Amino acid sequence: MIGRIAKWFGVVLLAALAGFFIFAPGIAERDMNVVDGGPLLEISDEARALHASLTIVDLHSDTLLWKRDLTDAADRGHMDLPRLIEGNVGLQVFSSVSKVPAGQNFDSNSADARDSITLLSIGQLQPFSTWFSPYERSSWHASRLQYAANAAPDALRMVRTAEDIDAVMDARNSTGRPIGVMYSVEGLHNLEGDAANLQLLYDNGLRMAGITHFFDNDLAGSMHGEGKGGLTDFGREMLLEMERMGVIVDIAHCSHQCVAEVLAMARRPVVSSHGGVQATCDVNRNLTDEEIRGVAATGGVIGVGYFEGAVCDISPASIAAAMRHITDLVGVEHVALGSDYDGTVTVRFDTSDIVQVTQALMDGGFSEDEIRAIMGLNALRVIRAGIAPMEDAA
Repeated sequence: MIGRIAKWFGVVLLAALAGFFIFAPGIAERDMNVVDGGPLLEISDEARALHASLTIVDLHSDTLLWKRDLTDAADRGHMDLPRLIEGNVGLQVFSSVSKVPAGQNFDSNSADARDSITLLSIGQLQPFSTWFSPYERSSWHASRLQYAANAAPDALRMVRTAEDIDAVMDARNSTGRPIGVMYSVEGLHNLEGDAANLQLLYDNGLRMAGITHFFDNDLAGSMHGEGKGGLTDFGREMLLEMERMGVIVDIAHCSHQCVAEVLAMARRPVVSSHGGVQATCDVNRNLTDEEIRGVAATGGVIGVGYFEGAVCDISPASIAAAMRHITDLVGVEHVALGSDYDGTVTVRFDTSDIVQVTQALMDGGFSEDEIRAIMGLNALRVIRAGIAPMEDAA
């Protein structure tokens, strides 16, 4: 009798564990990546026609973090291949999130806090190597993006060179295919202090990298860290190496001191891939006017996000208002899209409906040429130039 009870207890336990690993990741994502259902703009025929003719580039999405096939339609989150096609996206930058401190907030996070990605890695049954290593997690994310491109070669193409961009844009057709996909990372703590890991990530497709995320690391201080300092010697070394290799420097999440020091030493265009501006949304992660001018002076772009931390009120009009401020301050050529889709954020619309931004820009008085620039041509210019190794750059 005892043996029979133990057997059935084991069966129940295994069933419970199976249910957890099958359903828990999806439940978590539904709770963290939300479309709020708030009011949307009525899309005019003019806006719809213009949107269909645009080259659209989004500088930041965290979709690789979640356990779902990028090529399949999903009933959760903000982005997948069918929704990218419906939104007419031409190039999407996918970032690797490799460490998140428990209790994450905008004000102060310890680099030593319990890491939430550890539980997510285990819960998603990722390879054991990823359970406790930010570097291995980023390598895993890179392989997932390459796998998706290999699985749907007519729809997704990896972008590693300027020639890859040209090939994607030349091949795009009325079906919204192919879509260029480029690999980025959110915070170079994933180097784990080893400069050689930058080359390994580059070999796996890395072409853009945020220096910090939500905590200070051994390269620089984060706007959300405890010290909020500037670049370290290792950070300066890696910044120069990124520029040499053709990895675009992303200052999103950097402390104010880090931003100032990056801009002072930058030899190539710098991006802020996802965020906002303090003039329209006074949140510490957003850029001051001085920082906006600094990014513009490098020839870079600012990707405006669609979430509360970037624009406060997540309406399409608020997104356009942030873009208007940048345009009026430094020129429309420095404005871009940086959704932060699937980045544990609440937004008003998902990738399939980014025509909302096109309509908001039209409503905000932007010209057709300005809208084309904001929706993708500015970002495309910076990416095409920035991923060319310096010795090969014109």
